[in-house]
Amino acid sequence: MSGGPSAVSAEEAPRPVGPYSQAVVCDGLLFVSGQLGVDPRLGSVVEGGAAAQADAALRNIGSILKAAGAGPEDVVKVSVYLRDIDDFPAVNEVYARFFSSWKPARTTVGGLQLPKGALVEIDAVARVP
Repeated sequence: MSGGPSAVSAEEAPRPVGPYSQAVVCDGLLFVSGQLGVDPRLGSVVEGGAAAQADAALRNIGSILKAAGAGPEDVVKVSVYLRDIDDFPAVNEVYARFFSSWKPARTTVGGLQLPKGALVEIDAVARVP
């Protein structure tokens, strides 16, 4: 999967809510669009607060990684966007379980308005092995 850009789509992840791809592969890198904590079957944000939404967002990212032939160990950079920075500890706990053996570089920003009234949005960049 190298060369010109190509879209990646995972049936197990939510459909984009706008004119963009779930992810794009270009020159051996996978750029995963921001994922909300959305249940892909229902299309709605999961209940249970920021930790539950972070878990759903990371599962969605995992599905997209898998569709591209990658896994969490291939992620090199993550950005986490929070409506409320006070949710950082709860989200961090969920995040640590998803990235248990490998710790990619990360940025976390709080105090944001997110689509669908979400509390958490996460995007990622990974290498495609």
